[in-house]
Amino acid sequence: MTHIHLDPLGGIAGDMFIAALLDAFPHLAKGAIAAAQALAPVSCMLKPHRDHALAGHRFAVEVIGHVNHDHGHAHWADIRQAILDSALTDPVKTRAVGIFSILADAEGRIHGVQADDVEFHEVGAADSIADIVAAAWLIEEIGPATWSVSSLPLGGGTVETAHGRLPVPAPTTALLLAGFPVHADGIAGERVTPTGAAILRHLTCVAYPAGLRMAATGHGFGTLTLPGLSNCLRILVFDKDETAPDHIPHRTLLVVNFEVDDQSAEDLAVGLERLRATAGVHDALIIPAFGKKGRMTTHVQILADPASEDEVIDSCFTQTTTIGLRTQRVSARALPRHLSTAEVNGRTIRLKSVDRPAGFTTKAELDDLAAFETHALRTQIRRAAEDQA
Repeated sequence: MTHIHLDPLGGIAGDMFIAALLDAFPHLAKGAIAAAQALAPVSCMLKPHRDHALAGHRFAVEVIGHVNHDHGHAHWADIRQAILDSALTDPVKTRAVGIFSILADAEGRIHGVQADDVEFHEVGAADSIADIVAAAWLIEEIGPATWSVSSLPLGGGTVETAHGRLPVPAPTTALLLAGFPVHADGIAGERVTPTGAAILRHLTCVAYPAGLRMAATGHGFGTLTLPGLSNCLRILVFDKDETAPDHIPHRTLLVVNFEVDDQSAEDLAVGLERLRATAGVHDALIIPAFGKKGRMTTHVQILADPASEDEVIDSCFTQTTTIGLRTQRVSARALPRHLSTAEVNGRTIRLKSVDRPAGFTTKAELDDLAAFETHALRTQIRRAAEDQA
């Protein structure tokens, strides 16, 4: 299996992602350009480019006709229908709709409207539609792969948008970057665009797998000029050593254990929900047990980020009646996973695929099925979504 690492030296945008992949996989250029031009009135070209000490490619998109390049707009429903009605293959349609759905959900949350009511501005412009469709085509054409990403530069200053001048990172971008590693390197500018952030979230980047062999590299450049730094997204392509373990070192976890025997079940449930909402907590588990004097007790186990140890312990003492607890650090391992989306009955269903020793398994997210009224209908939608993986 292939593993692709994204190294955002200058940042990441849709065109940089495409250019970097095509620099690493040049045989895919013709197909990617055709996909980019399938929906939008654009002409695309892959151009050699040099920025400071690095050389690679730029993905140039020229809008044909009188489309407003800066503030072109389109409704999400219209974009989605255009993708679904296009001649693209169904898997590419699913990925393109998935990336746009991520953007629509984020835009809706920022502006306080339903996702279906979102009107895209910069992202809805013809060149951005071309970027997302080409990115979807490339991800699908590369085939099964795991992805990872280095820390992302936050940038700074402001950017001119259809909503006026907004701080960098733009509100939609900031929302989409939740959970990704970021850093401030003192260089201003829009370093991560909403399109770039949506692609990252669609890919669901994981840690480096074990047993990698370098296969190729690629450099994709953006239009922004940065002082003393190449505005480049570097891609490192690896082949996975099939003799290496299928599980990968995932992270170090803080485990907090304690028992409660004098708190009502109702109040403990409320306390555990508040514990789960504590910064750094990954999950809170409860297990029935027998304690001293043969009394029924509840064993509580908290999985958390070790960096949040003090806050997590304070929350345990605040939200429960325990007067003592134990802590330890453990090494967690996980199988490589990949998130994607499927479109069923006009709804976007998130899918989680796991690379198991015996092959891939895929499961639809139950939260996205909960709106369907019956078990039979949920089962039908789940199977239809998982068949698209």
